[in-house]
Amino acid sequence: MIPTQSQGPGPEAQYRAFLDEGRFMIQRSTSTGEHVFYPRVAAPGSGTMDLEWVEASGLGTIYSITVNRGRDSSFNIALVQLDEGPRLMTRIEGVETAPIGTRVKARIAELEGEKVVVFDLAEKGGAA
Repeated sequence: MIPTQSQGPGPEAQYRAFLDEGRFMIQRSTSTGEHVFYPRVAAPGSGTMDLEWVEASGLGTIYSITVNRGRDSSFNIALVQLDEGPRLMTRIEGVETAPIGTRVKARIAELEGEKVVVFDLAEKGGAA
């Protein structure tokens, strides 16, 4: 069966609307229970189209991190593995870098006029 075009906003627009409401939501397949991020129409791998929105726990672990240094400022770019399973590219706020495996907690911030998910260290001083 070829999926028909849905009515209403697409997955990315829905995700951004949730962020504007102050909610960090990710998708989950109702048939497999697998969580999905970045928002999409079908689950990667299985192609199932039974994705529903669920609130993310907001907890995760730093999977990788690098620091982008500029003349005026520097910031980190991190890959965080959510406790639900998916990984997302983000920033770890308040530190230049942190050890791989450090527990982090999500919050919604506004960067360059846009709501985004950033992370803070879950515990002072480091790794879980």
